[in-house]
Amino acid sequence: MKWLAWALVSLGLSVAASAPVMAQESQQRGRVELGQNYPNPFNPETTIPFTLPESLFSAGERPVVSMRVYNVLAQLVAVPILQGSGEPLENLRITWNGTGQYAAYWDGKVLHTGREAASGVYVYQLVVNGQRLTGKMTVVK
Repeated sequence: MKWLAWALVSLGLSVAASAPVMAQESQQRGRVELGQNYPNPFNPETTIPFTLPESLFSAGERPVVSMRVYNVLAQLVAVPILQGSGEPLENLRITWNGTGQYAAYWDGKVLHTGREAASGVYVYQLVVNGQRLTGKMTVVK
């Protein structure tokens, strides 16, 4: 049983170590990618990384980006902000930053209430020019 646990840990470390390489490869292939939020799960504040390929910014175009956080009942809980700008990620036209690496920030509070979100599972959804990607996070208090 112990060897199985070590095998899973080492597999997780090798996957985590390859994450920067995968981000560089996605830039070359021209895909939008959504990363896993961090820190996870014991901090109410979280950062959600995402990658936009340079091809989305061709000919001076700026992609329209939205991100939302939902509870398991599909109720809107929050709209994170774009780190570095402080603007809500709600139909936001993003400018190319030279790397394609962006991050959304959620303070762990429920939209328009100021109270902290309850412990549980949440789904975050990134929409870039109509293309949807989703991820799952756990919040534990």
